[in-house]
Amino acid sequence: MPLFITSLNSGSNGNCYYIGNQHEAILVDAGISCREIEKRMSRLGLSITSVRAVFVSHEHGDHITGIPQLSKKHRVPVYITKDTHREAAIPIEEELIRTFQDNVPVSIGDLTILPFLKNHDACDPHSFVVTGNGVTVGIFTDIGVSCSALKKHFGSCHAAFLESNYCEQMLEKGNYPFHLKRRISGGKGHLSNRQAFDLFVKHRSDALRHLVLSHLSKNNNHPDIVEALFRESAGTTRITVASRYHEMPVLTVTASLQLSIF
Repeated sequence: MPLFITSLNSGSNGNCYYIGNQHEAILVDAGISCREIEKRMSRLGLSITSVRAVFVSHEHGDHITGIPQLSKKHRVPVYITKDTHREAAIPIEEELIRTFQDNVPVSIGDLTILPFLKNHDACDPHSFVVTGNGVTVGIFTDIGVSCSALKKHFGSCHAAFLESNYCEQMLEKGNYPFHLKRRISGGKGHLSNRQAFDLFVKHRSDALRHLVLSHLSKNNNHPDIVEALFRESAGTTRITVASRYHEMPVLTVTASLQLSIF
């Protein structure tokens, strides 16, 4: 049986990723409004009532903006670490708050979500691996460096959302102030196109059916650059670049070679 995945939005203006089976789903982050999440899911033929939980990667605004309204309106539990909740300072009803820990799996119906620590300039940032129906999907964004845990988990995925945030040349030659350039590229900011590509070519497995390149910078990157870089070495992996303006088609991910649009 497959898993279904989509990016509802991906970028510094908001991040929200959907992973589910035929019965239940989770969101990783909700950095766009509840209304936009509802509209985009509806356009994709997905029901908001299938969402059983939201997992929060870290406290930055482009990952948490829609959480208060979404959780309150639809009674969706929010999985968030204590430190991230403290720093996020967003209102979540007490009965809807759940916690998680590094490398401790969480079960949501037939889905298993494994959080693990990542390198980012936040208080307690985590990436996630979601497993169900024999299929593994990784959500790897806002990662300053490819650590050993990331390499291991990336190598287990049938599909992954992988950050390819900036072109190193565009960032260096651009008009961002020096401190912001260093923040982005300094090991606890974001992954460059080159770093993401190195991870892809060196650590993917033959099981990787789909790669969704995510969280592209508006000012220091371009979808055409990213797509051209990865397609040349894609092999049997299908490459998609997630948009910062709209949802992408739902992808059906199986453990076999078959991969189709839902």
